[in-house]
Amino acid sequence: MAISIAVLDCDLLLHGRGHKTLDRFDIETVSDEFLLTTFGFPREFIYYLVELLKDSLLRRTQRSRAISPDVQILAALGFYSTGSFQSKMGDAIGISQASMSRCVSNVTKALIEKAPEFIGFTRDEATRQQSKEEFYRIAGIPNVLGVVDCAHIAIKAPNADDSSYVNKKGFHSINCQLVCDARGLLLSAETHWPGSLTDRAVFKQSSVAKLFEEQDNDEGWLLGDNRYPLKKWLMTPVQSPESPADYRYNLAHTTTHEIVDRTFRAIQTRFRCLDGAKGYLQYSPEKCSHIIQACCVLHNISLQSGLDAWTFERTEATDQSGEDIDPTDTVDPEALRVRQELIQNHFS
Repeated sequence: MAISIAVLDCDLLLHGRGHKTLDRFDIETVSDEFLLTTFGFPREFIYYLVELLKDSLLRRTQRSRAISPDVQILAALGFYSTGSFQSKMGDAIGISQASMSRCVSNVTKALIEKAPEFIGFTRDEATRQQSKEEFYRIAGIPNVLGVVDCAHIAIKAPNADDSSYVNKKGFHSINCQLVCDARGLLLSAETHWPGSLTDRAVFKQSSVAKLFEEQDNDEGWLLGDNRYPLKKWLMTPVQSPESPADYRYNLAHTTTHEIVDRTFRAIQTRFRCLDGAKGYLQYSPEKCSHIIQACCVLHNISLQSGLDAWTFERTEATDQSGEDIDPTDTVDPEALRVRQELIQNHFS
């Protein structure tokens, strides 16, 4: 009796009966080294991801012969870690390039759904105090809640050739604002801003700025470089240092602020799809934003699972577009007083 073509697996049609089918791939049959080198993560972490995301992935693949959650996750990890839909990646897990693309979309959406669970400023006082102590041990700046900076991720030109995504260096990008703690754990990741926006413009419109502007008490501050405005809750370097204390403060600020740059380098190196050296992301700005966000969630999940944040860190500095200080910005005298008091009390 003839089999209805509707129930045939699309990968079976593409690759033929001799190809490994979806249901035959078994993660138990491959080595730990194969998983780590091919997909970028150890076995136990992949198992954890399957448990974390399987309900969301099963909801998205109810029709026909669904690709199992573990195969979907391996497909997505393979793309995130290499930046391409190479045929050998699909061959490794028995799916076609088209199925690889669908898997990446499904896993990306599932990870974004989990973002509020893994990325955010803690409300727990004990955890917040521990983070402040970790920052203080770096270079002696007290009450630091996080360090903030922006990074550009290269994308292809949008179909409408939207000039708002062209940054100062002339290529299309998304400007991502990251805030992290002393361990490299992301406290905020805004991955949707057009590349033409300056770091300062992104910051002024960001949810982070709104959050800190609305807080009632002085719980601490963020650290940002001179592309950011000085606020009572955002300490920046002294632009024209005069005293030894100013210089000591600036050095401590630079040393502490470097954590967010190291974090971005580690994320970009672990997830090669974000590495401009491998080419730009070949999707719409919205989908690129989602992929970047998913990688940020994965970074935090891995860090909270005990993996080293700096394992894949590059040594070269992040390539960033330069920005001039906006001369129209007025400096808050209360913010100046807070910074001067900080310098006098801890760096004099």
